[in-house]
Amino acid sequence: MQHIRTTNAANRLDRLPITKFHKRTILAVAFAYFFEFADINTFAITAPVVREQWGADVNHVAYVTSLSFVGMFVGAVVAGGLADRLGRKQTLTVTTLWFTVWSFACVFAWDIWSLGVFRVLTSAGLSAMTVVAVVYISELFPSAKRGKFQAYAIVIGICGTPVTNLIASAVVPMSDWSWRLVYLWGSLGALFLFFVRRLEESPQWLESRGRHDEAEAVLTRIEAHVTAEHGPLPEPQQPKPKGPSVKPGLGMLKDKKFLYPTLLLSVLWITQTIGFFGYSSWAPTLLAAEGVSVEDSIFYVALTTVGAPLGSFLAAMVTDRFERKWCLVVFGLVIAASGLLYGLTFTPVLIVVFGFLVNLFERGYTALAYAYAPELYGTEGRSLGTSIAYGLGRLSNAVGPLMIAGVYNGIGYQAVFMVIAGTWTLGALVLAVFGPATRRRRLAAEAAAAAGTRPTSVTATP
Repeated sequence: MQHIRTTNAANRLDRLPITKFHKRTILAVAFAYFFEFADINTFAITAPVVREQWGADVNHVAYVTSLSFVGMFVGAVVAGGLADRLGRKQTLTVTTLWFTVWSFACVFAWDIWSLGVFRVLTSAGLSAMTVVAVVYISELFPSAKRGKFQAYAIVIGICGTPVTNLIASAVVPMSDWSWRLVYLWGSLGALFLFFVRRLEESPQWLESRGRHDEAEAVLTRIEAHVTAEHGPLPEPQQPKPKGPSVKPGLGMLKDKKFLYPTLLLSVLWITQTIGFFGYSSWAPTLLAAEGVSVEDSIFYVALTTVGAPLGSFLAAMVTDRFERKWCLVVFGLVIAASGLLYGLTFTPVLIVVFGFLVNLFERGYTALAYAYAPELYGTEGRSLGTSIAYGLGRLSNAVGPLMIAGVYNGIGYQAVFMVIAGTWTLGALVLAVFGPATRRRRLAAEAAAAAGTRPTSVTATP
């Protein structure tokens, strides 16, 4: 087999201890996540006052919400292609700036339609940034620890939601125009630019593009920082020769090694999206419709969201210690059971308890999925595959609300939560039967790092 030049990027990165370089990278990504979570709910927060001022009806709000998920699909897929062409770091920067610029444009919206257009463009940037950040962390962190730090980034980032809710509750009532300040707050994600110069491009991406000199320069800088902090590094395992790689792009869909995980992850993200947004978007409305006061329903749901950051922290504790596939299965089944019980009770304490468990395990599930998804691909297909699957999940929610509304109107309140529980159960069963296991490779990497070497990487197989 012809010798192919390589900088051995994956092996060299895998034997590194966690250092200030890694922590600085996670802080930057967590900052972007914070404003993504801050911005994702701004339309829902401001919709009531906007409807009143502009005379919009519920259908207008529904159209904007559904089209926003279409925007998320387009943004995710486009970002996957851009990250393969431009690089992970540059695309992460572009997508973060994209959603903050359009959030800023929302400040100047003059009617429901202009606001809707700006929100769709913002949503495209939100999902685009997410998929690139997931891939970026996956390629820069040691495989034995990447799951934990992916979850840590979300623990910090998810705090953007309650912080935004608090800010909105303070500024929206101030005047007729002060709702616009909520979008101004969301646009502060542009401050991510202050982190950019301290970030490095993914050496694995540079290597996959044949830019070996640049990959070597990045690896040398990273290793110099690590050596200064922790002393001499062990020698990395030498890679085995690889066969010809598949050219990045949609043509990869013909390759079973790319198509199989993409289909599997599409099921994961579609069931997660319909299951989570079906619950979170409808819970306050359905409670109120069943006789719980609007004030009480909002208060109950607010209490349940305390579980969200705790769920990401729980994922950080288990993601690298156990097989991620089975963690996802267990979390999905717990969400299904908790969501079903939530819909079967009207006792305030139990509503809060079961809602808390749904939020806890759902955010843990998401953090686990962010770490699991990129592991199923090689470098060439990682960005595009992750983005297609994630984008299809978001696209599914363009019809998800209509499906939930149809079930509620046709069958009833409890049937909604049975459908949501069934969605989570379906996702868990598909993962249990068809999901590849990845822990063996992570354990091998960890053992090799302790011994001063790293074994050759292994491709995940179903």
